[in-house]
Amino acid sequence: MHEKSCKEVRPSRKYGDETTKSALKTITQILNTIFGIFIIGMAARSIWKGSISFGLVNIPVKLYLATENKEFSFNQLCENAHRIHYKRWCPVEDREVSWNEIKKGYEISKDHYVLIEKEDLEKIKIRTTKTIDITEFVEAKDLDPVFIEKSYYVAPDTKTVDKAYVLFVRVLHSTNKIAIGKVVLRDKEHLVALRAYQRGIIMHQLYYLDEIKPMDEIKGIESTDSAKIKIDEQEISLGKTLVENLTADSFDPGKYSDAYASQLEELINAKAQGKTHVIKEPEAEIGAGKDLLEALKASVRKSKQK
Repeated sequence: MHEKSCKEVRPSRKYGDETTKSALKTITQILNTIFGIFIIGMAARSIWKGSISFGLVNIPVKLYLATENKEFSFNQLCENAHRIHYKRWCPVEDREVSWNEIKKGYEISKDHYVLIEKEDLEKIKIRTTKTIDITEFVEAKDLDPVFIEKSYYVAPDTKTVDKAYVLFVRVLHSTNKIAIGKVVLRDKEHLVALRAYQRGIIMHQLYYLDEIKPMDEIKGIESTDSAKIKIDEQEISLGKTLVENLTADSFDPGKYSDAYASQLEELINAKAQGKTHVIKEPEAEIGAGKDLLEALKASVRKSKQK
């Protein structure tokens, strides 16, 4: 439980005259230009250095994040636009707790904890080997996407193109295999899969099997539920036709974008400039009712128009 506190700050000066506003606008544009050039000039930074190891082969590599989070982050403010801060608060003793008093605890039952000391964690700390240890190779089709937690680009850690790295990429491409192994990242041992991707290698950090929830735990899709539903041949035929009509030659992720993020960015920019942002509501589609057969027929007709 935390207690919120509002950090007092001096109100910002109000600039009303046009000359000052113009000067501030010019300064902002200059800073944005400089910052933009700085960002463009920055190269991607590796987050880990080590090697891929299988058999007697050792390939020096670096890891780079393959994705980036583009979500907007908001700060919490009080009604006077002051930034909200949080205190570490003990509700039992009704006092603020300093950092050096903080302990780690694991709840074993309600309000009962096992205290874990730093020394306890050091004793079981995984030895960092700085290697991605490959244990086996599997068919690419055998890796279900549900196991993928996050992805990293794997690049050679050499000044010139590494022959062993290039060979590994080509072998993975030609065999359509995926390398399965383990690596220690941030003091935790991870199960990983390496596969050829474009002209290099991508490493998927995987969930362990016990981290995947069994589908039978999900209400409505238990194994016994599907057996009770009867689907006639006409519905199956229409379903297949709809899929065929909407099938693309290949997946093009460039066709898709985050509409909410775009609207949010427009809203923030408009409010920063003192303008009103108008949101265009999408046209509501006419439904075909609850009848599955009629819905399929209407969907097939619509798909033919595309």
